Amino acid sequence: MAALAFFAACGTAPKEEIRTMPSDAPPVGQVAVAEPEAAKPETQVTQGDVRIILHTSKGRIEATLHATQTPLTVANFLNLTRRGFYDGLTFHRVIPEFMIQGGDFVNQAGTGGYAAKWYGYCNGQAQDSSDGCAQSSWTIPDEADNGLKHNPGKLAMAKTNAPHTGGSQFYIVPTDSTPSHLDGVHTVFGTVTDGLEHVNAIAEVPTGQNDRPINDVTIV
Repeated sequence: MAALAFFAACGTAPKEEIRTMPSDAPPVGQVAVAEPEAAKPETQVTQGDVRIILHTSKGRIEATLHATQTPLTVANFLNLTRRGFYDGLTFHRVIPEFMIQGGDFVNQAGTGGYAAKWYGYCNGQAQDSSDGCAQSSWTIPDEADNGLKHNPGKLAMAKTNAPHTGGSQFYIVPTDSTPSHLDGVHTVFGTVTDGLEHVNAIAEVPTGQNDRPINDVTIV
């Protein structure tokens, strides 16, 4: 069974940031990843919703991806899924009452991952072509101004503090979190429709350095 299947169809506490770490940060648990097969067709999503099922070691999570509001983000996510890049990955960063983050298929540490194809951005900088931009630096444009909010159960793209630096890393908001300070900054592109209790369970696991779970929680 594929780890991730898809089907057409506030307070006064300091605000947390969603981020990917600089590429020169020390990796944790280096993971070798096979290159995708060139023959596999790309997914071109322009409208409508797509239902996905995410199988994790804490349980099954179903969600709807909002392709009408975020066509490029959803297409990128689905292309990475089709190529198996999310299979076996860990949720490498977990913060209770905030979010759970995964999708780093290079280092599983928040330091790696990149877009499924060239979307016109190299580490957030617009370029006419991919010439001179390493594949590891391919990023996608933000689609954050789409009216979708960071309510419980939302899926959104992680990135650095700079615009247009999302690649493959994503996060899910648990029940006890509403990080509205991220609205319009990070692209919300999906909504959990079933299994939010499993998101909550992941958000509550013990963590160590860099908010990494002491015992791995994986996409299985």
